[in-house]
Amino acid sequence: MIAKHKISFLLAAIVLLASCSNKVYMFTSFHEPANEGLRLLYSKDGYNWKSIDSIYLKPLIGNDKIMRDPSMLQGPDKMFHLVWTTEWKGGNGFGYASSNDLIHWSEQQYIPVMKNEPTVKNVWAPELFYDDEAKQFIIVWASCIPNRFDKGIEDENNNHRLYYTTTKDFKIFTDTKLFFDPKFSSIDAVIVKKKQQDYVLVLKDNTRPNRDIKVAFSKDALGPYENVADAFTEKFTEGPAVAKVRDGWLVYYDAYQKKKFGASFTKDFKTFVNADSLISVPEGHKHGTIFMAKKKVLKYLLRA
Repeated sequence: MIAKHKISFLLAAIVLLASCSNKVYMFTSFHEPANEGLRLLYSKDGYNWKSIDSIYLKPLIGNDKIMRDPSMLQGPDKMFHLVWTTEWKGGNGFGYASSNDLIHWSEQQYIPVMKNEPTVKNVWAPELFYDDEAKQFIIVWASCIPNRFDKGIEDENNNHRLYYTTTKDFKIFTDTKLFFDPKFSSIDAVIVKKKQQDYVLVLKDNTRPNRDIKVAFSKDALGPYENVADAFTEKFTEGPAVAKVRDGWLVYYDAYQKKKFGASFTKDFKTFVNADSLISVPEGHKHGTIFMAKKKVLKYLLRA
């Protein structure tokens, strides 16, 4: 009873704190089979999510014309920038579009970041991060280039590594480079800044025995990331999304075999506590990323 009382008190405090803020949490989303387009969830406290019953951007580019793994953030230019997976297999790039209100969008662009890799199998889950120290956007994704790395236990057509490019304006992009090679197949990477010279990379170990989520650490947003920790989730989890909440972080993930979302709470990305009982995520939601938006943006979305 005492534990339940403490949890209830903590949630009440979180809701009260959130109500005093002029911002809300937003969660990008899609529904299978990923051909409809961008969906959005919102939350006042980062724990309890509601769905907005609208589709905000229908995918028009890429061979498959799908939108998986939508990643969004609002840059210092006040624009919302969105990247997404455009093909399940094949293709050498990802999709990009921007908006100032989440309703009216720029023309969709295909960014061929792996155009110089003729044997590349895919470009999966591009993830946006704004590096406020270098004043640039970092985009990290997973690609498989068969026979590029030492053969591990994963099939060569599923032996992924993480790559990146940077941009200041989404018009000019730096040459693609290897971002992280943990010596195993890895996808679904999220950069988190704890403080200056203290960064965490949350990623999925995609090897068959594991298929779980781990973290690594660096003093710079671009790495090198080191000290890959043991998994803090069960097997068959993917698509991590991180929300900064009071006193710590919530790491959401898609427990895809169970067809539900789970979450873990952490204060330091070293010790994790299961938070499944504290969250609510609408059925059908598939993984995206969490970002902050002003309440007036949400009100506009709900009215529209």
